[in-house]
Amino acid sequence: MPAVSDPVLPCPMEQGVRTLGELRAGRWADTAGRSVKDELRANLIVRLERGEPVFRGIVGYDDTVVPQVVNALLSRHNLILLGLRGQAKTKILRQLSELLDPLVPVLAGSELNDDPLAPVSVEGRTIVAERGDEAEIAWLPREARYVEKLATPDVTVADVIGDIDPIKASRLGTRLGDERSVHYGLLPRANRGIFAVNELPDLAGKVQVALFNVMQEGDVQIRGYPVRLPLDVLLVFSANPEDYTARGKIITPLKDRIGAEVRTHYPGAIEEGMRITAQEAWTMRDRGVSLPAWVAEAVEQVAFVAREDARVDKHSGVSQRLPISLLETVLSNAERRALGDSEGRGGSDGHATQVPLARVSDLYASLAAVTGKLELEYEGELKGAEAVARELVREAIGRTFATYGRELELDPIVDWFESERTLRLPDDVPPERWLLAMDEVPGLSEAAQRLSGASDAATRAAAGEFVLEGLYAQRRIGRSVERGFEAPDADPRSAVAGGRRWN
Repeated sequence: MPAVSDPVLPCPMEQGVRTLGELRAGRWADTAGRSVKDELRANLIVRLERGEPVFRGIVGYDDTVVPQVVNALLSRHNLILLGLRGQAKTKILRQLSELLDPLVPVLAGSELNDDPLAPVSVEGRTIVAERGDEAEIAWLPREARYVEKLATPDVTVADVIGDIDPIKASRLGTRLGDERSVHYGLLPRANRGIFAVNELPDLAGKVQVALFNVMQEGDVQIRGYPVRLPLDVLLVFSANPEDYTARGKIITPLKDRIGAEVRTHYPGAIEEGMRITAQEAWTMRDRGVSLPAWVAEAVEQVAFVAREDARVDKHSGVSQRLPISLLETVLSNAERRALGDSEGRGGSDGHATQVPLARVSDLYASLAAVTGKLELEYEGELKGAEAVARELVREAIGRTFATYGRELELDPIVDWFESERTLRLPDDVPPERWLLAMDEVPGLSEAAQRLSGASDAATRAAAGEFVLEGLYAQRRIGRSVERGFEAPDADPRSAVAGGRRWN
């Protein structure tokens, strides 16, 4: 992805501009009165003209979400992203700050980031009136112009808008109704920037009322005192579609004042989901972990299967964090197996000497990364989260094998098992032991070789295991997990080993 460059805009700070008079004499005067929405629009246009991406690391939204967000910004609209959990809503909102100017001038000492050329607060106007061109200028970076609040039912108007501060009024020697006695909340302090509210419907009704008053009329009542707040701010929100309805927890006047309603979605294709997961997951382990393509795809398929399963609550969704956490846990299980089992041991000190290799069976060992991400319907609750997760993994492996096993000759393998034969393989044995056992099944070693295209024993053994697990997932052969049978060349520190039996 090409690098995102900053817009070419005047930056008087580099020329030592420190006072209002110097600012007025410079190029910044040409942008006097430009709102933050105009600023975002101008910088967005520059980025589009250069052919640069609007957002970094956002996959699968190029033809759906991104064009709608761009239209909203070009229209200077406040906007809301509606989507289920794990659909990159917050990531998009936070990247909006990258469309702001690198630096903007503010009146030094003002609470509301007042534009030196057009202050809105009483404090800012007083500074300009008293000091004139000698008023000091500070420079505000773009990252300080993004303010985010997670909405919860206990958030108050004072948190968002502000409250009367009796101590401040006493210190200034003014009445409580004086605007100077207000201790401002998060929204006024986001003046000349972006104010984001996540999970908007969770705000109490009176806080929502305060928001739409500021958005439309620029005024609000604080403790019964009317306060005029002509703020220059872009308001952006996120919400779950289920809550963002007239029957939900959103008040319709606020809904009416939001200019653009953009729907997000989960990846539409496995390839998109895998790109997101590979981008977000922590895969850079100390010794590295080899990840076969079929394992990576099976991990992603678990999320796709879960989103279709009737036992999983569709209103809550299945977050993209599920395959991210699952992939990380699969890699960790491969590390653990290599460190503790004979597959990875080779040195006299017992430390692993081979690069760990992830297997498809590691998905079954990583159910803890799945169960916590699922909100189950009644049927699923009766069955239990772990049982549901195990069935989702099995279905995901079956779908993945349907793709990779398409060119394999599988009938001899199935015929061998249907003739009442059994293949028992301990888990705690070297890959070479697996290959010897696999040779007993006609066609299995050949299928593993064709699938993996590898010469090393570990990859071929992992491919053979995938064939067996894939056939089991498609219900063409049976499989059971066994504990306590002897493994001829198991680790001498363990008298017995667990394993699997295919039949």
